[in-house]
Formats: sequence, C-alpha cells, structure tokens
Amino acid sequence: MDAYPLFLKLAGRAAVVVGGNAVAARKLELLRRAGANVTVIAERLHPALAAAVEAGELCHRPGPPELAHFHGAALAVVAVEEEALARRAAALAQTAGVPVNVVDRPELSSFIAPAVVDRSPVLVAISTGGASPLLAREIRLAIERLLPAALGRLAHLARQFRSAAKAAIPNTAARRRFWERFLSGAVAEGVLKGDETRARAALLALVNRGASAGPGMVYLVGAGPGDPELLTLRAHRLLHEADVIVHDRLVDARVLELARRDAERISVGKAEGRQPWPQEEINALLVGLAREGKRVVRLKGGDPFVFGRGGEELEALRARGIAIEVVPGITAALGCAAAAQIPLTHRALSSSLTLLSARPGTGGRGIDWAGLARLEGTLAVYMGAGEAAHAARELIRHGRDPSTPAAVIENGTRDGERVRRSTLGRLGREPIAAPALILVGEVAALARADDVAAAPFAASA
Repeated sequence: MDAYPLFLKLAGRAAVVVGGNAVAARKLELLRRAGANVTVIAERLHPALAAAVEAGELCHRPGPPELAHFHGAALAVVAVEEEALARRAAALAQTAGVPVNVVDRPELSSFIAPAVVDRSPVLVAISTGGASPLLAREIRLAIERLLPAALGRLAHLARQFRSAAKAAIPNTAARRRFWERFLSGAVAEGVLKGDETRARAALLALVNRGASAGPGMVYLVGAGPGDPELLTLRAHRLLHEADVIVHDRLVDARVLELARRDAERISVGKAEGRQPWPQEEINALLVGLAREGKRVVRLKGGDPFVFGRGGEELEALRARGIAIEVVPGITAALGCAAAAQIPLTHRALSSSLTLLSARPGTGGRGIDWAGLARLEGTLAVYMGAGEAAHAARELIRHGRDPSTPAAVIENGTRDGERVRRSTLGRLGREPIAAPALILVGEVAALARADDVAAAPFAASA
C-alpha cells in the first residue's frame, strides 16, 4: 500500500487553494462542501471563484503565495499551470507543515486527492496513487451506478436509531443480525424508494421485534441472457442482499458469482441425470423459505415474465400471502439480437415483433402456425434448438416464404456465442446447440457477418 487512506474533518478549519482557474474552482467546491474556511491565492479568479469572494464565502489573497498564507491551515491544494509557481507553493506548504496536493503533479504532493462518490454521510474515495486519475474517475462512475442516490438518507436513519437499537437489543450478535435486516429489509426498501413513512414504521417494528425473525420476501429477478454486465442495478443489489438464491440451470455462473458469498444457492433446473423440479415443488420451496423469514431471490434466465413461468410463481406466492417484488431482466430476444447486431424492428423491413415458444403451452393450447405465418414482421422463437425444423416446416406449410431470412443465435451474450445466418427453408438442417434463439424475418439478413460460423449459412442462404 503506497498511501494511508483517511477522511479528514475540515468543518470550521482553514484550507488554502493556490490558483484561480476552473480546476481550482472545482477543488474549492469540494472543500466548501466539507465545511472548510477557504482562502484562494491567485492574481486572477475564475468567475465562479470571483462570485464566491463577492458573496463573502471565501477569502481572496492576490499575488504570489507566501509562507504566512499557509500557517494554521489543515491542508492546501495547488492548481496552477506554471511549473515554478507550483513547486514554490508546494515547498511553502510543506515548510509550514501543511499537507499539500499539487494537481497533476503527484511528485510534488504529500497527499493524493481521490475521486469521490458522495452519498453523505456515506463517502467512497478512490485513488490510483496518482498513476491514472482517469482510471480513478472511471471506477468512481462504476460505483456511482451501483450506489442508490438515497443511500445517505439510509445512513442518517441508522444514526438516529443506533441508541434505541442498542437499548432494545443488548446482545452484540443479535444486534448485528438486527442491522443486517435493517440494511436489507423493508426499512432500506422504504428509504431507497423515497417512502420515509413506510421506512420508519418498518424500523419501529424491527426494533420492537428485536432479534426475532421477521417476515420474508421473494424477489422474482431476471438474470438476463447470460452476460452479467446486462443485469439491472436492482438485480445486482438484490444478489448481494439475498439469504437464498433459487436459480434455473440456464443462469450463467458469472451471474451467480455476484451473489453474497454466504447466500444459500439452490438449483431447481434440469441437470444431467436429474429431472427438473416440478413447478409445484418450486412454489412450495419459495413459500417455505419466505415463511422462515428469509429474503429469497428467485433468479430466472432472461425476464421472469417472458417464458419464465414467473406468472405461475407470482400467483402461488400471492395466494399464500407472501410479499413479492418483480425485477425485470433483458429477455433473450433483446439481448441475443443486440449481440448479433440484428435490429428487431426496422422502418424499412419490420414494423412488428412477435415472441413465441417453440414448445406448445399447457392446457391444450397449441401454436397458431397459420396466424404466425401471416405476420410480416420479426418472429423471435424461444427454446427452438430442438424444434427449428418443425417450426420452419409449419411456417412454410402455412404460407411463409422459404427464402425468408433467418438467424440462429447459440449461447447469446455468453462464452461460446455463435451467430449463423440462414433461411427459413434451411432451418434445422444442421444441429443447433441450446440455449438458442431463432429470429425469422427480413431483419435477420442484417446479422453480423464477422463471425466465421456465419459464412457457410450466408453462402447457402
């Protein structure tokens, strides 16, 4: 570790900024937000600095920096272009015993100014040791996307109730469990969604309940087509908070790696040598886990409500009074088509999109091939690896042109992704590896051609 990280309290303390440019103005803003009394040393001032001086919000000392300017300061920031001036200001600060940061000159600095994610009172500071400020900024942006904007309000609420929680739950281990539930239960949900009334009611109930287990909840979460970077921020956060993750076989292992390390994982999908769980048993499992007071993430490939039986699980959970939240995911048609660079709609080629499963549904409902064949837009066929030839025959039999472009996307967005261009009449002539999505329609001819696997199909189409 090249530097020791810390957070310096500046409220009411003196700080010095050398420089009057736009960079100095940005540095000043952070110091002012931290409550520092700032003196700016510069001949000319950026308009933002001049306005702050005129408003009496900071002190201005024109002219070059002197040693006396630094006496009593908690820290100094130097933001000037001139090399000689930067070196002189840094030397004066260090002579006065004041920590100094010289912008873009880590060799002259005694401390490094980090990139900051501000969710006050929650602060995250990122530093690359001066090696790459741009990399620190990119990391900050990634963290900004992960942390809810209301996180600071959650921290404020925790601070207000610390004493009450300590008095109500004297046992240290039990109190730790209380705070875990505080941060991952109805209290946090209410705060992060802006429902302060609900949050405080849930918190009072949690304090009164003490260490006892509260009601559980099930989250029906879409895992997307495979690539973990296509997860929603909400899905990512819930994976970190879940006590149990009940997942399908097609959920990518990289997605499961994002879950909390100590979360229980239960696979309910079909695997080699084992039959898939009956839907009734999955429903019963979800109900039982929730009644144990656990936060359950029911993780499904794609979107829970697009050929994912999420509707059946929703009905079963509602019927038993279990609290539910649905978190959408990127369904295969969207994710795989994007990976293959196929626009599902196109003003000149397709004005509609139809999603269908190649496997007939239960309840005696068959597939209306005649109706589908009459559609002129794009057909996205799910679960078509073993049904491609049958689907093609039915569409052609009911009038769809055999020369209609088609594309087969195997393992879309996953390792081993393969895109093959074909025609409706040729579908099913070669094996298709599951999971696969089949797209039929004029837009399929736009599938990317840089994949070598596409060449034979493109030539024979």
